[in-house]
Amino acid sequence: MRTVVVGAGLAAARLAQELSDVTVLGDEPHPPYNRILLSAVLEGTHDPAALRMPVPASVDLRLDARVVEIHREDREVELADRSRVPYDRLVLATGSIPTLPPIRGLVRLDGRLDERVHAFRTLEDCRRLDAAVPHARNAVVVGGGLLGLQVARALAVRGLATEVVEGGEHLLRSQVDARAGAILARYLTRLGTAVYTGARATRLTGAGLVLDNGCTLDTDLVVLTAGGRPSTALARRAGLEVRRGIVVDHHLRTSDEHVHAIGDCAQHGDQVTGFVPPAWEQAGLLARHLRGEDVAYDGARTVARLRATDLDVAVLGDPERAAGQVVEVSNPVTGTHRKLVVRDGVIVAATLVGDLSRIGLITQHYDRATVLGRHEPGELLTNDRPAPPVALPDDAEVCACAGVSAGRIRACASVDEARDTTRATTGCGGCTSAVRQLVLEGAPV
Repeated sequence: MRTVVVGAGLAAARLAQELSDVTVLGDEPHPPYNRILLSAVLEGTHDPAALRMPVPASVDLRLDARVVEIHREDREVELADRSRVPYDRLVLATGSIPTLPPIRGLVRLDGRLDERVHAFRTLEDCRRLDAAVPHARNAVVVGGGLLGLQVARALAVRGLATEVVEGGEHLLRSQVDARAGAILARYLTRLGTAVYTGARATRLTGAGLVLDNGCTLDTDLVVLTAGGRPSTALARRAGLEVRRGIVVDHHLRTSDEHVHAIGDCAQHGDQVTGFVPPAWEQAGLLARHLRGEDVAYDGARTVARLRATDLDVAVLGDPERAAGQVVEVSNPVTGTHRKLVVRDGVIVAATLVGDLSRIGLITQHYDRATVLGRHEPGELLTNDRPAPPVALPDDAEVCACAGVSAGRIRACASVDEARDTTRATTGCGGCTSAVRQLVLEGAPV
């Protein structure tokens, strides 16, 4: 059975590793790479080569291959060069696309972006911004979400006077509450980064970026990180059911039984994900389904980690919307904020900002739906001593992105082997220290 995958991102790479007789069509000139770590490249802590995702030699990987149409009646996809590729099963892994915010002056009269304006989604975007940094004095990041904070941190570390503009009332508003947002703002302020919340950029002029509060920010660079939506145009033109994303069922199948969708472009129920763990979970499950296994997808659990040096954030589930009792401790002096949402003694969501020393223990309880004692949630948050070593059982999940267990890591002789054979550390990178300790010490983490 010939499977054709449209897209060459993280989800597509994971699927290709799990199947045989696969053709992957990527519209970029680069082999699959980890977009999550682009900010680390910008910061200078990672080489671009470290982002590359392994693809088996048996995979027919075609780069610069942009798909323009799906011919469902013929079971073929058409490329920009008008050639066609036949399929038995088609998998759409088209990801998400950035949306241009309604800021006048971003686009010049000739239709091109102002030379000061940078998107930050692809490796080429990263390289272009990296080349511009040495010639700039200051920068404005539009968007205070996960990506915006990572880029702001990277630019500040590179020596630019950086400012962040966020239209919401606090940073990271989709994942954390106002107290946690304030902790993050103070962290950026200590780096010399000014933060404007509750403000929107309205116009880019020769004098700088104009905000709706009357401020004009002098800037050499404007980095757009706010706004993005599932890439659905291809599916929509093919007549597949599309709402916010490409609608899929419990087999990740679209309204056409021969077409599936995974990752950021897919919508299961009311859920559209935007993180690595759900995308890889979907890819792994779809591979099993296509191999004939009786498996079903029942929705993704959300685990978000902010990938930026010294800026520690972890979000489990949906702490701002989950129903339950809230246990919360915030310390602006130390720059920490901890929040658990507990229902019937079980942690159903959590936020940790500024201190992830207890993330392993909390994640274990979250993953296993451990029923905690009456005082345990409070003790998890109020005990400032490092969490005692936890002897992870072999089936405990260490890498949420790739779904890798402690037992699989222990079986590896080196961190490199763990990365290459299990994909651990290649997602958000948040499990790196745990993987290193399991491999090098064979000891609890």
